[in-house]
Amino acid sequence: MSLWRWILLLVIVAALAAFGWHWVAEDPGYVLVQIRDWQAETSVVAAVVILLVGWGALTVAWRLARWPFGALSRRHRRISHQRLGEGLVALMEGRHGDAERDLNRASRLDILRGPALLASAEAASRRGEQGRALEALDEASQSAPRAARVLRARVLRRDGKFAEALSLLTSEADAGTLSPGGWRELAMSALAAGDHRRAREALEPLQKSGALGARGYAALEGQVLAASLRAAPDGAALNTLWSQWPKAQRRVPAAIDAYARAAAGYGMVLPAMDEVESALRREWSPLLIETYGVLGDDDLDARLRRAEPWLDAHPNDASLLLTLGRMCVRLKLWGKAHQYLERSLALKPSAAVWEALGDAYAGQSDPALAQLCYRNALAFGRGGAVAPLPQDSRSSRLDTRPIAIEERSEHGVPRLRE
Repeated sequence: MSLWRWILLLVIVAALAAFGWHWVAEDPGYVLVQIRDWQAETSVVAAVVILLVGWGALTVAWRLARWPFGALSRRHRRISHQRLGEGLVALMEGRHGDAERDLNRASRLDILRGPALLASAEAASRRGEQGRALEALDEASQSAPRAARVLRARVLRRDGKFAEALSLLTSEADAGTLSPGGWRELAMSALAAGDHRRAREALEPLQKSGALGARGYAALEGQVLAASLRAAPDGAALNTLWSQWPKAQRRVPAAIDAYARAAAGYGMVLPAMDEVESALRREWSPLLIETYGVLGDDDLDARLRRAEPWLDAHPNDASLLLTLGRMCVRLKLWGKAHQYLERSLALKPSAAVWEALGDAYAGQSDPALAQLCYRNALAFGRGGAVAPLPQDSRSSRLDTRPIAIEERSEHGVPRLRE
């Protein structure tokens, strides 16, 4: 189809050229140019051709005259782009001194000035040279003012000047014109400055922008909400704050964990347990399972009876086994405590499990094994090697292998576990 279009176009052009030539041939026109005693006569067609040729010759001459300067300019652009690339690579590799040098050189090209200075400021900030970073941002603000403001807030926050970073972004936040990076810096700076209301206000625009991704936003949201709850001065303020939040925020596991621990600390154990149990019925969470086990000793027998059936659906959950073990230690059910804790240790070793085992042996008046477990807890927390329990301890008689669970689809067909 394209070939036929080209043929049709050529035919039309040829026809127009033929008719045009006949029209010009009938009367080619007359041009007379006279300057004092000199004169030139020609037809209109020849005059047009002469003008076009003369214009072409002047253009070629001008380009030839500019070629040496253009070559220098092209070399400058090529080297600047190369230095920008090398500087960004050095920044990612952690060679911040090299990055700052290359990026400052790349900033000499006007088109690269803003990005190069921003990256140079980031390199200087990572080196701890906050003063040089701010100087680079002063220059970068002329080319990229919004990005420079966000990066300046980040530099100030890294330098511990949380209030300055927050005030730098407040006006744009009130106007609703902050970029996604600015909202994130506002949330982090407000969180560090203790202004939890400002930090929570940044969550909605961040969620709408989608800039952090689902996982990144969930982590920041949990951090902000948990910090807000931990800052509540008393139980009444805690409940007021909790009740004012939308349902979606009251279902964030980190927020439920912070609320439950704070409520239990103010003596409101039953509301704390209700929130955790409701959350676990909606969705299983190892974080909230551990929370459930540290909410005080009120109604501990009943809580253990409610929690033990959860093993039927989650027999290999190390957090659930740790929680059950801790409850049994506090109830002095030593046999069950060892069973749960040693299975948890076999499935997922942690300092918390070693500590709970130490509590169990201490409660049974076995100081040698208790000290061994406490030393292992410290060693595990520091990344060191742990000493195994003696062969004649209870762990050698317990089956700590993971339990296989058959999973079926909604149609009753068994699923293959990966």
